Amino acid sequence: MVLPIYRRASDRLYGVLFGASIALMLASAVHAEEVAVPSVSFVNDVIPVLTKASCNTGGCHAKAGSGQNGFQLSLLGFEVAEDYEAIVREGRGRRLFPTIPEESLLLKKAAGETPHGGGVRLPKDSEGYELIRRWIGEGAPFEKENDPSLETLEVQPARSVVGMGKEIQLKAVATFSDGSQRDVTEFTLFESNSEAMAEVSLEGFVEIQQIPGRVAIMLRYQDKSAVFTAAVPLGAPLDELPEAKNFIDEFVFGNLQEIGIPPSPVCDDATFLRRVTLDITGRLPTTKEAEAFLNSDDPAKRDQVIERLLRSPGYADFFANKWTSLLKNRRDDARDITSNFAFHAWMRDGLLDNVAYDQLVRELLAATGTVVANPPVAWYKRVREPKEQLEDVAQLFLGVRLQCAQCHHHPFERWSQDDYYSLAAFFSQVGRKPTATRGEDMIFHKRGIATATNMKTGEKLRPAALGDSVGDIPADQDPRLLLADWISNPDNPFFAKALVNRYWKHFFKRGLIEPEDDIRDTNPPSNPELLAALEKHFVESGYDLKELVRIITQSRAYQLSAVPNEHNLIDEQNYSRYYPRRLQAEVILDAVNDLTASQTSFRNLPLGTRAVALPDNSYNTASGFLKIFGRPDNASVCECERVQSSSLAQSLHFINSDEVKTKLRSSSGRAAELAKRNSPAEESIRELYMIAFSREPAADELRIALEYLDQVPSDADGKPLDAKAAISQNYQDLIWALMNSKEFMFNH
Repeated sequence: MVLPIYRRASDRLYGVLFGASIALMLASAVHAEEVAVPSVSFVNDVIPVLTKASCNTGGCHAKAGSGQNGFQLSLLGFEVAEDYEAIVREGRGRRLFPTIPEESLLLKKAAGETPHGGGVRLPKDSEGYELIRRWIGEGAPFEKENDPSLETLEVQPARSVVGMGKEIQLKAVATFSDGSQRDVTEFTLFESNSEAMAEVSLEGFVEIQQIPGRVAIMLRYQDKSAVFTAAVPLGAPLDELPEAKNFIDEFVFGNLQEIGIPPSPVCDDATFLRRVTLDITGRLPTTKEAEAFLNSDDPAKRDQVIERLLRSPGYADFFANKWTSLLKNRRDDARDITSNFAFHAWMRDGLLDNVAYDQLVRELLAATGTVVANPPVAWYKRVREPKEQLEDVAQLFLGVRLQCAQCHHHPFERWSQDDYYSLAAFFSQVGRKPTATRGEDMIFHKRGIATATNMKTGEKLRPAALGDSVGDIPADQDPRLLLADWISNPDNPFFAKALVNRYWKHFFKRGLIEPEDDIRDTNPPSNPELLAALEKHFVESGYDLKELVRIITQSRAYQLSAVPNEHNLIDEQNYSRYYPRRLQAEVILDAVNDLTASQTSFRNLPLGTRAVALPDNSYNTASGFLKIFGRPDNASVCECERVQSSSLAQSLHFINSDEVKTKLRSSSGRAAELAKRNSPAEESIRELYMIAFSREPAADELRIALEYLDQVPSDADGKPLDAKAAISQNYQDLIWALMNSKEFMFNH
């Protein structure tokens, strides 16, 4: 590699002095030729030492801008030529003192002999200090003629079964281009993907904690990485397992057998009906649906209800709500209403008709024309710049987070800046021109050779798909079509995997890979065999989304009870039980409306429109309920924008908000209607429980409710209410108590 020549007179003077000192050292070394001490490599030795000492992290000298105090290094040493320039030549060479290496500012600061904001990073008796001292003493060369390059990094062992509370030492072995191997454990970075399950020291010593399952330790040396995976068994006896329904059960239960975690039993019919209806359609089962299902003796009734739900408009409404949020269908001003409604309708209709997933993605990526004629072009209204387009496509459809690679090599992956800008090139020829519809552009392909400029090197890059060549693209051909071809190719290692992992998380709360949109070699799945089988099934089904939902919800793994047994309460990743989760904001609002027999009015939409069917984010500002309970603003492709955790504001909203009080007190609402009935109170209580929980009340629940309904509340002045007002108030209180219960607020 040729480095820049000195640019200033002071640099030339330094070069003369530096060269003289090197010549003096070489002359003195002639008499010591018989001592064969390996020379120190800047790339293979010095950079790993600085990386292990955290000198080139984002919080230290690799900080964006100017590093620390004018000393700038590349993040984790990915740009070695720049680092060499910074260490050896910048600052007039004052950081190194070749004749007396120990006096080099680089070492004195790192050893704490000179004031250093980062403290002591390399003690004088450490191997890292000695390597850098020797390198400086050898003349601080950048590279030598026969310096080998790093080929692979291997961790030993690569996998193991390690008991809870046990320990294991990892070894990192680097293989170089000359065939040599070296133990580089001391200068390798180690990181656990779950510190609650396993902690790892700087030296690669792993301490397993008291949580069973699978845990991974990531290793990184130079630009290579490796992963150690450990199975941590609980070792509890598995006397019997639920009968497997499909391949999902075989892999889930097989994993539970291997690590010794007994699963909970299959849930009862009422729990299953409520769970699957909420997960597929985002609503509570009706009382008629619940009674018919619970009274049926048909052994296939669970499969039948899944089919009915998949055929229903509710399925399309619920999943269109999910996808349009991730695709940023948001309203920034009143003019967006045409495109937003059209885009939502396109997605909903596609899901209802079960259009193949690869076709939906193709229609989106390659969209041209106007929003009226071709609604998918609305995506290009929200996501306008090629860099934003490539980042959203990569994260949403491939599960790859490329944002880091815009400025530097991805710290946890193999993606470089060239990979980033080569992917951006696919969108470089997207053209726009105004249409007769105010605020709406026509999207078209601009004739020309697609390129994107690497902002760091200035190189113009042709389209390439994450390292895969798509060939030369003629000026007349829209490069987005080739991107769609590559994405939907059955051999694509990301596309199907990202989708099945995303849907798995939708139904199980936790993805097989977490986060669900961070798929990389250094973030392995908790059950790799299951993920591979799901991916294969999805591709072979023709990217059939309904079939994926079907196979997941039919599995006994999905139908396990949420009630833990004595062994699996601590399990958080092996799916030995159903993991309860709080309902989404829209689902809770619809459920409250169902329970109170009320409706929420949304502007520009018919009365009775459900919250899960809202086309964009604009309704968040009109509904305090949706905002408080975490409905996303459709500003990100990350599912993390949706908040499903509980908060004090949510509790206060149920206690004090006029919105909830109005629904409870409505003269046409549930409480008023029940108060007017002449039927026994037991029937009304059973009806409320069937609406809220899809089940009959237990004996104690029925008794407590009856006792409360018999009480006579007082008004603000302490006077007893009349009988009509009292029973209405009591039904309001009973309904309020049910909607505040965890059983109502959670899918379980």
